[in-house]
Amino acid sequence: MTLSDGVVTLRPWSRDDAAFMAEAFADPAIRRYNGVLDRLGRPAPPLSVMDAEALIDEWASNWRAFATSGTPSAGVAFAIMDARSGDLVGCCGLDDWSKADVAQFGYWIAAGARGRGYATRAVILLTRWLFELGAARVFLTIVADNEASIAVARRAGFVHEGTMRSHGVWWGQRCDVMWFAALPLEWTMRGPDEQT
Repeated sequence: MTLSDGVVTLRPWSRDDAAFMAEAFADPAIRRYNGVLDRLGRPAPPLSVMDAEALIDEWASNWRAFATSGTPSAGVAFAIMDARSGDLVGCCGLDDWSKADVAQFGYWIAAGARGRGYATRAVILLTRWLFELGAARVFLTIVADNEASIAVARRAGFVHEGTMRSHGVWWGQRCDVMWFAALPLEWTMRGPDEQT
């Protein structure tokens, strides 16, 4: 499964991508906003290349299950690539698909590729795909101080529906989490000129 708008391509991860993933997961911002945290908000250790390979293998299994069932599940993840150069720049993937056909996903962009519009384009591609699969609602949860990610959600046509106060925790400090959503009948199917 590959999705592309000619600038960004989304494709399943490959074991060949493990070194990139391990390096990206060492980034404090990715660990802060996308990593696994314990109940006190402490991040898991950075991924080794072997850890990244195991995670990629798990995602490959999720892709096989999707091919059989036709319904995506948590862990259906795409590598985000620059369509022109073929360089890996980030990740986006499904966190949940509920029995009510509500999809939640997340994304991250490697430090050296931020600020170039990759995340917004990836969010639009993934949202369009989820609606085509039958999602009745697609949503994002974003830590309130993650201004770059909030800007991506807004540019991608997501509506801020509210803030869950003290919903998250980071190193023992409670933090607010914002809720953004898109509905298929409201969401603007944006063209390439609107995706920056």
